[in-house]
Amino acid sequence: MTISRTICLGFIAVITVGTLLLMLPFATNDGGWNNPLVAFFTSTSAVCVTGLIVVDTGSYFSFWGQLIILLLIQVGGLGYMTTTTFLILLLGRRFDLRQKLAIQESFDRPFLHGNSQTLIRSIIATTLTFEILGVILMFNVFAEKYGTLQGLWLAIFHSISAWNNAGFSLFFDSLMGFYDSWIINFTIPLLIIFGGIGYQVIMELYMAIVHLVTKKQERLLFSLNFKVVISTTAILLVAGTIIFFIIEYANPDTLRGLDFRSKLLTAWFQSVTTRTAGFNSIDIGQMTFAGLFLTMGFMFIGASPSGTGGGIKTTTLRILFNCTRSVLRGNDEVVMFRREIPVSLILKAVAVVFGSTNMVVLITFLISLNEGLVNPSFFDSGVSSLQVLFEVISAFATVGLSTGITASLSPVSQLLLILTMYTGRVGILLFMASIIGDTRPRVVQYPEENLLVG
Repeated sequence: MTISRTICLGFIAVITVGTLLLMLPFATNDGGWNNPLVAFFTSTSAVCVTGLIVVDTGSYFSFWGQLIILLLIQVGGLGYMTTTTFLILLLGRRFDLRQKLAIQESFDRPFLHGNSQTLIRSIIATTLTFEILGVILMFNVFAEKYGTLQGLWLAIFHSISAWNNAGFSLFFDSLMGFYDSWIINFTIPLLIIFGGIGYQVIMELYMAIVHLVTKKQERLLFSLNFKVVISTTAILLVAGTIIFFIIEYANPDTLRGLDFRSKLLTAWFQSVTTRTAGFNSIDIGQMTFAGLFLTMGFMFIGASPSGTGGGIKTTTLRILFNCTRSVLRGNDEVVMFRREIPVSLILKAVAVVFGSTNMVVLITFLISLNEGLVNPSFFDSGVSSLQVLFEVISAFATVGLSTGITASLSPVSQLLLILTMYTGRVGILLFMASIIGDTRPRVVQYPEENLLVG
């Protein structure tokens, strides 16, 4: 079995176990057996850290059901291989070369040159540190309103959900009730940002802090990945905040009724969460067309490699941007921060965008076709094709933002969204590799020939 198939089947196994657990009577508030499709959709959304829902998490599921969802989010955010490897380490067993290669493939980064066991422990420690910090910061906000025990559970649930960029909330309106809370509007984005930039970037940040504290004389060198991720993320966050603020400023259903401070906080929150997290402090369904369009663009970009978010990734966007700039300048190579990008990496970036775009277009077409056949009045009820596209991009990029139509989709359409969430979580190239099988090196070198492009 190929490594890609091992990872893909691992996620399927976790989703299956989660589905079975969420179907049991103790998982729901009414004490009855859960609808299999609801359990399947919720389990997939949790493991794929998406956040799309067909029922209200806080009122539909019992405490035990919510705990199962939270555990699925944690496993999904860490990744199947990271979680299983950590369990192997807890049992005191060693893992072989194949498992090391699977970990490397799941991170999509060839940086596992050192002790893989140390890396896994560092990832777990980093995750727990940030999640506990989130709980501490948000506890008082929730405890003042809901009591100590409920406040603690809400802080734990939302901290883990935010760090893993899952977007699951126990409130029926997500975080709209806390749109003016400074603590919530900075703690949740803090967890989302650090969860989404990737463990390698966090480790380099940690080393930089240690370097400054110890006042070492040697020059600190950051990797190209670090520079690209940090700079691209910063640009997207600032640009997103400004553009959301301008676009939705006069919208009476989103920002218009808020004071300047709340408008700025809300625009900042949406700029962060739109990328992969799925929380919302405004009604997404009431956003302007421009706002929805911008949101889809940010969702499609997503987080960064080896992070807990989805999308085509910030590095892919930056490679294609610099590739276009090189073409316009008449250069034959792509350079970023005085480093030339390998052709193989450029081809991979093109394949990611091409495959992702085709997946989104195909699923949007199939859902639109299915809803038109099953429920002819679906689009007559005020639902637009833009909303269908919005849900599909949200599912593929594992974001979880919704215009409110997911629950009203037919079972077939919901199954298509399940497939989309799964593909987006494991990665379009990894998913295709698991179907095609092992790649074979080319043994024949063909002559070059030009053709017209553009």
